[in-house]
Amino acid sequence: MEELPPVPARGLPLSSRAPGKCIVFGEHAVVHGAPELVFAIDLYTQVFVRTDARTRLNADEEATARNAYFRTALEGLWAGGPSIDVRAISRIPRAAGLGSSAAFSAAMAVALGAATGGIDRPTLAQRSFEIERGAQGVGSAGDTSAVVGGGFLAINGGSGPLLWTVRADDRVWEVRRVADPGWVWVVAHSGIPRATGDAVRAVGRRLSAPDGPELLEEFRRVAVEGIRAVGAGERARVAELIERNQELLREVGVSHPRLEALLEAARPAAEAAKLTGAGAGGSIVALPTPGKEAELVRRLARAGGLPFVVRPSTEGAALVEP
Repeated sequence: MEELPPVPARGLPLSSRAPGKCIVFGEHAVVHGAPELVFAIDLYTQVFVRTDARTRLNADEEATARNAYFRTALEGLWAGGPSIDVRAISRIPRAAGLGSSAAFSAAMAVALGAATGGIDRPTLAQRSFEIERGAQGVGSAGDTSAVVGGGFLAINGGSGPLLWTVRADDRVWEVRRVADPGWVWVVAHSGIPRATGDAVRAVGRRLSAPDGPELLEEFRRVAVEGIRAVGAGERARVAELIERNQELLREVGVSHPRLEALLEAARPAAEAAKLTGAGAGGSIVALPTPGKEAELVRRLARAGGLPFVVRPSTEGAALVEP
Protein backbone atom coordinates (compact mmCIF):
# COMPACT_ATOMS: atom_id res chain seq x y z
CA MET A 1 0.00 0.00 0.00
CA GLU A 2 1.36 3.45 -0.94
CA GLU A 3 2.04 5.55 2.12
CA LEU A 4 0.79 9.13 2.13
CA PRO A 5 1.72 11.46 4.97
CA PRO A 6 -0.83 11.71 7.79
CA VAL A 7 -2.27 15.00 8.96
CA PRO A 8 -0.46 15.92 12.20
CA ALA A 9 -2.14 17.17 15.36
CA ARG A 10 -2.49 20.94 15.58
CA GLY A 11 -4.27 23.26 17.96
CA LEU A 12 -6.76 25.90 16.86
CA PRO A 13 -6.63 28.29 15.13
CA LEU A 14 -5.54 26.54 11.95
CA SER A 15 -6.11 26.47 8.22
CA SER A 16 -6.49 23.65 5.72
CA ARG A 17 -7.17 23.32 2.02
CA ALA A 18 -8.19 20.72 -0.55
CA PRO A 19 -8.17 20.68 -4.35
CA GLY A 20 -11.09 20.23 -6.70
CA LYS A 21 -11.45 17.20 -8.96
CA CYS A 22 -12.22 16.24 -12.53
CA ILE A 23 -13.66 12.90 -13.63
CA VAL A 24 -12.25 11.58 -16.90
CA PHE A 25 -14.09 8.24 -17.08
CA GLY A 26 -16.87 6.51 -15.21
CA GLU A 27 -19.03 9.12 -13.47
CA HIS A 28 -22.41 7.70 -12.44
CA ALA A 29 -21.37 4.15 -13.33
CA VAL A 30 -18.99 4.15 -10.35
CA VAL A 31 -22.00 4.44 -8.02
CA HIS A 32 -23.05 1.04 -9.37
CA GLY A 33 -19.64 -0.60 -8.93
CA ALA A 34 -17.96 0.21 -12.25
CA PRO A 35 -14.46 1.76 -12.33
CA GLU A 36 -13.80 5.49 -12.45
CA LEU A 37 -10.77 7.62 -13.31
CA VAL A 38 -10.54 10.97 -11.53
CA PHE A 39 -7.79 13.48 -10.84
CA ALA A 40 -7.33 16.35 -8.40
CA ILE A 41 -7.12 19.76 -10.10
CA ASP A 42 -5.19 22.84 -9.06
CA LEU A 43 -8.24 24.85 -7.97
CA TYR A 44 -8.62 24.90 -4.19
CA THR A 45 -10.95 25.46 -1.27
CA GLN A 46 -9.33 26.74 1.92
CA VAL A 47 -10.90 26.92 5.37
CA PHE A 48 -9.80 28.87 8.45
CA VAL A 49 -10.96 27.52 11.81
CA ARG A 50 -10.79 29.12 15.23
CA THR A 51 -12.68 28.84 18.51
CA ASP A 52 -15.36 31.47 19.04
CA ALA A 53 -18.37 32.23 21.19
CA ARG A 54 -20.73 30.98 18.44
CA THR A 55 -20.44 28.34 15.73
CA ARG A 56 -20.57 30.05 12.34
CA LEU A 57 -19.63 29.48 8.72
CA ASN A 58 -18.69 32.64 6.83
CA ALA A 59 -20.39 34.72 9.55
CA ASP A 60 -23.66 32.78 9.20
CA GLU A 61 -24.89 31.71 12.64
CA GLU A 62 -27.58 29.56 10.98
CA ALA A 63 -25.07 27.60 8.87
CA THR A 64 -25.58 24.35 10.76
CA ALA A 65 -29.20 24.46 9.60
CA ARG A 66 -28.58 25.89 6.13
CA ASN A 67 -25.47 23.98 5.01
CA ALA A 68 -25.74 20.17 5.08
CA TYR A 69 -21.98 19.67 4.55
CA PHE A 70 -21.06 21.93 7.45
CA ARG A 71 -23.67 20.33 9.70
CA THR A 72 -22.59 16.78 8.81
CA ALA A 73 -18.92 17.60 9.39
CA LEU A 74 -19.64 19.01 12.84
CA GLU A 75 -21.95 16.15 13.83
CA GLY A 76 -19.48 13.50 12.72
CA LEU A 77 -16.14 15.05 13.73
CA TRP A 78 -16.77 17.78 16.30
CA ALA A 79 -19.60 16.55 18.51
CA GLY A 80 -19.12 18.00 21.98
CA GLY A 81 -16.36 20.32 20.84
CA PRO A 82 -16.27 24.06 21.53
CA SER A 83 -17.98 26.58 19.28
CA ILE A 84 -15.92 27.38 16.19
CA ASP A 85 -15.87 30.10 13.59
CA VAL A 86 -15.08 28.79 10.09
CA ARG A 87 -14.24 30.91 7.06
CA ALA A 88 -14.17 29.22 3.67
CA ILE A 89 -12.66 30.64 0.47
CA SER A 90 -12.87 28.74 -2.81
CA ARG A 91 -11.75 29.06 -6.42
CA ILE A 92 -13.90 26.08 -7.39
CA PRO A 93 -17.26 27.04 -8.92
CA ARG A 94 -20.15 25.69 -6.89
CA ALA A 95 -22.51 23.05 -8.29
CA ALA A 96 -20.18 22.76 -11.30
CA GLY A 97 -19.14 19.11 -11.17
CA LEU A 98 -15.60 20.10 -10.17
CA GLY A 99 -15.62 18.93 -6.57
CA SER A 100 -16.53 22.04 -4.58
CA SER A 101 -18.43 19.98 -1.98
CA ALA A 102 -15.74 17.28 -1.86
CA ALA A 103 -13.04 19.90 -1.35
CA PHE A 104 -14.99 21.60 1.44
CA SER A 105 -15.74 18.25 3.08
CA ALA A 106 -12.08 17.18 2.96
CA ALA A 107 -10.77 20.55 4.13
CA MET A 108 -13.13 20.39 7.11
CA ALA A 109 -12.11 16.80 7.83
CA VAL A 110 -8.43 17.82 7.78
CA ALA A 111 -8.98 20.76 10.12
CA LEU A 112 -11.19 18.93 12.59
CA GLY A 113 -9.02 15.82 12.40
CA ALA A 114 -5.90 17.84 13.18
CA ALA A 115 -7.62 19.62 16.06
CA THR A 116 -8.65 16.29 17.63
CA GLY A 117 -5.26 14.61 17.57
CA GLY A 118 -4.27 14.09 13.92
CA ILE A 119 -5.59 11.77 11.25
CA ASP A 120 -4.13 9.26 8.79
CA ARG A 121 -4.98 9.36 5.08
CA PRO A 122 -7.22 6.28 4.86
CA THR A 123 -9.29 7.57 7.79
CA LEU A 124 -9.36 11.04 6.24
CA ALA A 125 -10.66 9.57 2.96
CA GLN A 126 -13.39 7.64 4.81
CA ARG A 127 -14.47 10.62 6.90
CA SER A 128 -14.49 13.03 3.96
CA PHE A 129 -16.72 10.62 2.06
CA GLU A 130 -19.04 10.25 5.02
CA ILE A 131 -19.48 14.02 5.20
CA GLU A 132 -20.32 14.30 1.51
CA ARG A 133 -22.56 11.24 1.42
CA GLY A 134 -24.31 12.31 4.60
CA ALA A 135 -25.12 15.66 3.00
CA GLN A 136 -26.10 14.30 -0.43
CA GLY A 137 -27.62 10.98 0.54
CA VAL A 138 -26.01 9.20 -2.43
CA GLY A 139 -22.70 9.04 -4.26
CA SER A 140 -19.39 7.24 -4.51
CA ALA A 141 -16.01 7.66 -2.87
CA GLY A 142 -14.33 8.94 -6.04
CA ASP A 143 -14.62 12.69 -5.50
CA THR A 144 -13.48 12.78 -1.90
CA SER A 145 -10.70 10.23 -2.48
CA ALA A 146 -9.33 12.37 -5.33
CA VAL A 147 -9.19 15.52 -3.24
CA VAL A 148 -7.63 13.64 -0.31
CA GLY A 149 -5.05 11.70 -2.35
CA GLY A 150 -4.16 14.17 -5.12
CA GLY A 151 -2.99 13.16 -8.59
CA PHE A 152 -4.75 10.57 -10.76
CA LEU A 153 -6.73 7.86 -9.00
CA ALA A 154 -8.66 4.81 -10.17
CA ILE A 155 -11.73 3.79 -8.21
CA ASN A 156 -12.46 0.05 -8.37
CA GLY A 157 -10.01 -0.40 -11.22
CA GLY A 158 -6.40 -0.12 -12.32
CA SER A 159 -3.36 -2.06 -11.22
CA GLY A 160 -1.40 0.64 -9.40
CA PRO A 161 -0.58 0.86 -5.70
CA LEU A 162 -3.57 0.59 -3.36
CA LEU A 163 -4.06 3.75 -1.33
CA TRP A 164 -7.10 2.76 0.74
CA THR A 165 -10.58 1.33 0.68
CA VAL A 166 -13.73 3.30 1.50
CA ARG A 167 -16.85 1.57 2.80
CA ALA A 168 -20.52 2.45 2.96
CA ASP A 169 -23.24 -0.04 3.86
CA ASP A 170 -22.51 -3.09 1.68
CA ARG A 171 -20.31 -1.26 -0.85
CA VAL A 172 -16.53 -1.05 -0.95
CA TRP A 173 -14.47 1.23 -3.18
CA GLU A 174 -10.80 0.42 -3.72
CA VAL A 175 -8.65 3.45 -4.55
CA ARG A 176 -5.43 3.02 -6.52
CA ARG A 177 -2.79 5.36 -7.91
CA VAL A 178 -2.59 5.89 -11.69
CA ALA A 179 0.47 7.38 -13.38
CA ASP A 180 0.05 11.01 -14.44
CA PRO A 181 0.65 11.30 -18.21
CA GLY A 182 1.71 14.95 -17.78
CA TRP A 183 -0.97 16.54 -19.95
CA VAL A 184 -2.68 19.91 -19.63
CA TRP A 185 -6.49 19.84 -19.44
CA VAL A 186 -9.16 22.51 -19.80
CA VAL A 187 -12.41 22.52 -17.84
CA ALA A 188 -15.29 24.92 -18.43
CA HIS A 189 -18.35 25.56 -16.29
CA SER A 190 -21.59 25.94 -18.22
CA GLY A 191 -23.14 28.27 -15.67
CA ILE A 192 -25.99 25.79 -15.19
CA PRO A 193 -26.00 24.48 -11.61
CA ARG A 194 -26.71 20.82 -11.05
CA ALA A 195 -27.72 18.74 -8.04
CA THR A 196 -25.54 15.64 -7.75
CA GLY A 197 -28.07 13.65 -5.73
CA ASP A 198 -30.90 14.25 -8.21
CA ALA A 199 -28.72 13.27 -11.19
CA VAL A 200 -27.42 10.12 -9.49
CA ARG A 201 -30.94 8.98 -8.67
CA ALA A 202 -32.13 9.68 -12.24
CA VAL A 203 -29.29 7.62 -13.73
CA GLY A 204 -30.06 4.83 -11.27
CA ARG A 205 -33.59 4.70 -12.62
CA ARG A 206 -32.27 4.68 -16.22
CA LEU A 207 -29.89 1.81 -15.47
CA SER A 208 -32.77 -0.21 -14.04
CA ALA A 209 -34.36 -0.33 -17.53
CA PRO A 210 -34.07 -3.57 -19.57
CA ASP A 211 -30.97 -2.31 -21.42
CA GLY A 212 -29.40 -0.96 -18.19
CA PRO A 213 -26.99 -3.86 -17.61
CA GLU A 214 -25.69 -3.54 -21.17
CA LEU A 215 -25.11 0.19 -20.73
CA LEU A 216 -23.36 -0.33 -17.41
CA GLU A 217 -21.08 -2.94 -18.95
CA GLU A 218 -20.11 -0.49 -21.70
CA PHE A 219 -19.37 2.19 -19.10
CA ARG A 220 -17.19 -0.39 -17.36
CA ARG A 221 -15.32 -1.33 -20.55
CA VAL A 222 -14.60 2.31 -21.42
CA ALA A 223 -13.36 3.08 -17.91
CA VAL A 224 -11.13 0.01 -17.69
CA GLU A 225 -9.51 0.77 -21.04
CA GLY A 226 -9.35 4.49 -20.25
CA ILE A 227 -7.53 3.91 -16.97
CA ARG A 228 -5.00 1.72 -18.75
CA ALA A 229 -4.54 4.21 -21.62
CA VAL A 230 -4.04 7.22 -19.33
CA GLY A 231 -1.50 5.32 -17.26
CA ALA A 232 0.37 4.36 -20.43
CA GLY A 233 0.21 7.91 -21.85
CA GLU A 234 -1.69 6.81 -24.98
CA ARG A 235 -3.20 10.16 -25.86
CA ALA A 236 -4.99 9.21 -29.08
CA ARG A 237 -6.66 6.22 -27.43
CA VAL A 238 -7.68 8.32 -24.44
CA ALA A 239 -9.30 10.84 -26.81
CA GLU A 240 -11.32 8.08 -28.50
CA LEU A 241 -12.54 6.77 -25.17
CA ILE A 242 -13.48 10.24 -23.89
CA GLU A 243 -15.74 10.67 -26.92
CA ARG A 244 -17.31 7.25 -26.34
CA ASN A 245 -17.87 8.05 -22.67
CA GLN A 246 -19.75 11.21 -23.68
CA GLU A 247 -21.99 9.17 -25.98
CA LEU A 248 -22.89 6.95 -23.03
CA LEU A 249 -23.60 9.94 -20.80
CA ARG A 250 -25.98 11.26 -23.43
CA GLU A 251 -27.63 7.84 -23.51
CA VAL A 252 -28.36 7.90 -19.77
CA GLY A 253 -29.76 11.43 -20.05
CA VAL A 254 -27.29 13.62 -18.17
CA SER A 255 -26.14 15.91 -20.96
CA HIS A 256 -27.67 19.38 -21.41
CA PRO A 257 -28.02 21.85 -24.33
CA ARG A 258 -25.50 24.21 -22.69
CA LEU A 259 -23.02 21.38 -22.27
CA GLU A 260 -23.52 20.33 -25.88
CA ALA A 261 -22.88 23.91 -27.01
CA LEU A 262 -19.59 23.95 -25.11
CA LEU A 263 -18.59 20.58 -26.53
CA GLU A 264 -19.28 21.86 -30.05
CA ALA A 265 -17.30 25.05 -29.39
CA ALA A 266 -14.35 23.01 -28.14
CA ARG A 267 -14.19 20.69 -31.13
CA PRO A 268 -11.80 22.70 -33.40
CA ALA A 269 -9.18 23.06 -30.64
CA ALA A 270 -9.58 19.83 -28.66
CA GLU A 271 -8.75 16.21 -29.32
CA ALA A 272 -11.76 15.18 -27.23
CA ALA A 273 -14.24 16.58 -24.72
CA LYS A 274 -17.03 15.34 -22.46
CA LEU A 275 -19.11 16.46 -19.53
CA THR A 276 -17.52 15.83 -16.15
CA GLY A 277 -19.34 15.13 -12.92
CA ALA A 278 -23.03 14.60 -12.41
CA GLY A 279 -24.05 16.39 -15.62
CA ALA A 280 -27.47 17.94 -16.37
CA GLY A 281 -25.49 21.19 -16.17
CA GLY A 282 -22.13 21.64 -14.52
CA SER A 283 -18.94 21.44 -16.55
CA ILE A 284 -17.05 19.83 -19.40
CA VAL A 285 -13.44 18.64 -19.57
CA ALA A 286 -11.42 18.85 -22.77
CA LEU A 287 -8.08 17.42 -23.83
CA PRO A 288 -6.63 20.28 -25.89
CA THR A 289 -4.94 19.81 -29.22
CA PRO A 290 -1.27 20.53 -28.36
CA GLY A 291 -0.51 24.18 -29.05
CA LYS A 292 -4.19 25.17 -29.10
CA GLU A 293 -4.79 25.54 -25.37
CA ALA A 294 -5.27 29.33 -25.57
CA GLU A 295 -7.57 28.98 -28.58
CA LEU A 296 -9.63 26.40 -26.71
CA VAL A 297 -10.03 28.74 -23.74
CA ARG A 298 -11.15 31.57 -26.05
CA ARG A 299 -13.66 29.36 -27.84
CA LEU A 300 -15.19 28.15 -24.60
CA ALA A 301 -15.41 31.67 -23.19
CA ARG A 302 -17.08 32.96 -26.37
CA ALA A 303 -19.59 30.13 -26.11
CA GLY A 304 -20.55 31.35 -22.64
CA GLY A 305 -18.47 29.00 -20.51
CA LEU A 306 -16.15 29.81 -17.63
CA PRO A 307 -12.92 28.05 -18.65
CA PHE A 308 -9.90 27.08 -16.56
CA VAL A 309 -6.62 25.59 -17.70
CA VAL A 310 -5.90 22.95 -15.06
CA ARG A 311 -3.16 20.54 -14.14
CA PRO A 312 -3.27 17.67 -11.68
CA SER A 313 -2.70 18.73 -8.09
CA THR A 314 -0.11 16.37 -6.68
CA GLU A 315 -0.91 17.47 -3.12
CA GLY A 316 -4.21 16.33 -1.68
CA ALA A 317 -6.04 17.82 1.28
CA ALA A 318 -3.60 19.19 3.83
CA LEU A 319 -2.99 21.72 6.55
CA VAL A 320 -1.74 25.12 5.46
CA GLU A 321 1.33 25.70 7.57
CA PRO A 322 1.82 29.23 8.97
